[in-house]
Amino acid sequence: MHAVGSDEEYVLSAIKGGFQILGFSDHTPWKYRTDYVADMRMLPEELPGYIESLQHLREKYQEQIRIKIGLECEYFPDYIPWLKEQIKQYRLDYIIFGNHHFHTDEKFPYFGHHTDSRDMLDLYEESAVEGMESGLYSCLAHPDLFMRSYPRFDHHCTAISRHICRAAARLNIPLEYNIGYVAYNEAHGLTTYPCPDFWRIAANEGCTAIIGMDAHNNKDFETPVYYGRAVQELKNLKIKTTDTLRMMR
Repeated sequence: MHAVGSDEEYVLSAIKGGFQILGFSDHTPWKYRTDYVADMRMLPEELPGYIESLQHLREKYQEQIRIKIGLECEYFPDYIPWLKEQIKQYRLDYIIFGNHHFHTDEKFPYFGHHTDSRDMLDLYEESAVEGMESGLYSCLAHPDLFMRSYPRFDHHCTAISRHICRAAARLNIPLEYNIGYVAYNEAHGLTTYPCPDFWRIAANEGCTAIIGMDAHNNKDFETPVYYGRAVQELKNLKIKTTDTLRMMR
């Protein structure tokens, strides 16, 4: 409910773009205890079809590309037991941590649109650290997401970024250098994420970075310019990098 293109179109575009491994991580469904319906994630009953489609494509294109099957998940403590059941049932390869909401989107707003106060920054930090400490996730996606709505990178941003980065380094969890929003930033004259101030802190704290395409359109895989630029930016920061996520099996 937040991207365009078929699963197979993403595979074909990744092959065309020269990728050797493609990891799918669509937004996870959550089996809510209320009648809440989110507007940016699949429904629980759609999860089997997602898995089945990717398993079919993994076999169909096995000679051309390796496909990994995962999900992008928040840290919702009350619903983590359900998530663990899905991970086991569908034998997911990995999950990544998309820290979009504090504890549940049934009650708390999206960090990318509503982090405009110190209180919301504090909740972002608390959720990010708690989630990483759970040991479930292979990386923290767009760790600087809060800069989509916070007015400017101030002293409080510095403090919460340092805490997040120290936790990631301590737990050996890579931070995603997310380039999915770069084209939008350029078109609108913005700097949201990757946020240079955040990434200078990440480099100083000894974090490891992994570049994430965050493709919401399959054609994103066919345009190498932003990926190449990200490689150079991370080199300039002298930050440790990896192109491999920890798999669950």
